[in-house]
Amino acid sequence: MTTTSSLIATLQGSSYTDPEVFAHEQARIFESLWFCAVRAEDLPKPGAFKTVQVGRENVIVVRGRDDRLRAFLNVCRHRGARLCVEEQGEVRRTIRCAYHAWSYDLDGRLAAAPNLVKMPDIDRVAYGLVPVHLREWLGYAWVCLAAEPPSFEETVRNAATERLGDPAAIDRYHVDDLALGRRIRYDVKANWKLIVENFMECYHCATIHPELTAVLPEFAGGYAAQYYVGHGAEFAARAEGFTVDGGPGFARLPELSQEQDRRYYAITVRPQVFVNLVPDHVIMHRMYPMAADRTVVECDWLYHPDVIASGADLSTSVELFHRVNEQDFDACERTQPGMSSRAYVEGGVLVPSEHHIALFHQWVNQRLRG
Repeated sequence: MTTTSSLIATLQGSSYTDPEVFAHEQARIFESLWFCAVRAEDLPKPGAFKTVQVGRENVIVVRGRDDRLRAFLNVCRHRGARLCVEEQGEVRRTIRCAYHAWSYDLDGRLAAAPNLVKMPDIDRVAYGLVPVHLREWLGYAWVCLAAEPPSFEETVRNAATERLGDPAAIDRYHVDDLALGRRIRYDVKANWKLIVENFMECYHCATIHPELTAVLPEFAGGYAAQYYVGHGAEFAARAEGFTVDGGPGFARLPELSQEQDRRYYAITVRPQVFVNLVPDHVIMHRMYPMAADRTVVECDWLYHPDVIASGADLSTSVELFHRVNEQDFDACERTQPGMSSRAYVEGGVLVPSEHHIALFHQWVNQRLRG
């Protein structure tokens, strides 16, 4: 598309609708980069597992008897049956295939199978579960399907440093020590890129986010929190906390600097995580792209353990971003049909305050070109 000097061309409409494009994204983005899979505290004891869709693969994340988290492809090595059909659960000693009873230890090693003793030549490690790389950060297990994963520090941790301008800034929130206060799952009928683009800009904030702009008035001007390195949007003078009515929240997290108080910071960790930092809690979004026009988003509200233990009412705290989520996802679902329109064959345009979305589009295109 040809644009005037103040406008920047977007991706073409087919980038958001074409199943072949989505298949390339699954292979070259979601199956090649670090993917935030599950919250570690969701797997509290040995044998606890969760399954998660990563690109075209289904992955088991399980806590071993040594208390370590491990990840494996959710496929039996015998005839390819899916091992764990539930999204989460608990096994006692082994992960057992319901088809031919091949069983695997929690470290992935083949433990038992009918007549296995008559096949002493079988290497129980080589015919164990196929392992998936796993790292823990911010209290979550991140997995990577690539044979040789990219640097976790450069592609994941560095996203926070690039956004906040200080590698220690996110550490002061001690996200891995926070407790889950609320989790809401959203099934969004929109392409994953539309959701990323929406999160990265605030050109829409004055139009659809009245509660958010009341607490963060600078967002009404159209400039997103991610527009400036190191900048955090300041709370309105009348806002006592990051709540739906501007009322008080909870005590500031203990090790935050004075500069981080009464500020909101947003971080995009490509390809599928949003981190929202406010003084008394952290909000984590994880996207699970399921199809070209469908994305499941799981959103966690995390608080100091003392807040959760006290039984405090979290409703006004949770409600603010829950409304923001519903408003954003409604906008994305309203946009998705337009991606198939002849009006959008060549794409649309970005205004100058959305220039960082153009960088996201460049990143997508670079990944797809390999």
